Amino acid sequence: MNDTSKPSLTEAIAASVPNRGIRLAYGDVQKVGSASVLPVAIVTYGFGASDDSQQWGVGGGGGGAVVPIGAYVESGGELRFRPNTIAVLAMVIPLASVVGSVLVKLARR
Repeated sequence: MNDTSKPSLTEAIAASVPNRGIRLAYGDVQKVGSASVLPVAIVTYGFGASDDSQQWGVGGGGGGAVVPIGAYVESGGELRFRPNTIAVLAMVIPLASVVGSVLVKLARR
């Protein structure tokens, strides 16, 4: 805390992070016909801020990404996870490319 006992920008943002995690990863339940659908996403975000500084002043910024990976679907008493194939492929293909490149370099040694 700073001298005035008012939380800094960084402290205020950090204090709100636990309240956002679950609400960002899971959407609201939707009814589609007789089925209930709960959307699921991978959520990542980061932030940074500086308090008043003689040399640099005050500033901050942040960013994040949300990837919809699928949904839980409840229908007829059965609960199943339905993946979002396109989003999963969009995440797996670059990862597989990097792993493949590393394996090729290791094999050459």
